[in-house]
Amino acid sequence: MTPRMDNPSLVVPGALQPLLDLTEVIGKVGVPRTTLDLVRLRVSEINGRTYTFPDDPQQAEKIDERLGRVAGWRTESCFDDAERSALEMAEAVTLMTDPQDMASDEVWEKSAAYYTDEQLGALLMHIGLVNFWNRVNVATRQEDAAWR
Repeated sequence: MTPRMDNPSLVVPGALQPLLDLTEVIGKVGVPRTTLDLVRLRVSEINGRTYTFPDDPQQAEKIDERLGRVAGWRTESCFDDAERSALEMAEAVTLMTDPQDMASDEVWEKSAAYYTDEQLGALLMHIGLVNFWNRVNVATRQEDAAWR
C-alpha cells in the first residue's frame, strides 16, 4: 500500500523532537528496555502496525527471541510475571473494552506489584505513546517499520 503522506511527525514542524524526548524520559525510570520492547510490539500487533525483523543472522541475534512469541504471552513460559503484568496492562489500555475502567483494579494491582509509581507512570505513557505512533502510522499507511 502506498503511504497517504509522509510521516506526520516529519511533516509537522517541531513535532518529532518532543516525541523522541518523551521516549528518552520513559526509558530512564527503570522499566527494563526488554519490557518496553515487548509492550511496544504487543500494542503494535493489536493496532495492525507491522514490524519487520532482520534476516541477517548477526543482526537477528541481537533481537530478543521472545518477540516472536509476544502475541501468545498468556501461555508462553518465557515471560516473567512482571512482563506479563506489563503486557496485560498494555492490552487493557490499548483495547479499551471498557473506557470507563480500561485497566481494572485487578490489572492495575498486578502491575503495581512489580513497578513503582514512577515506573508504572512511565509504562502507561509508553503504552499511550506507542498507540499514538501506531495510529498515526496506520492511518497514513506508512511502510512496515524495521525493528531496531
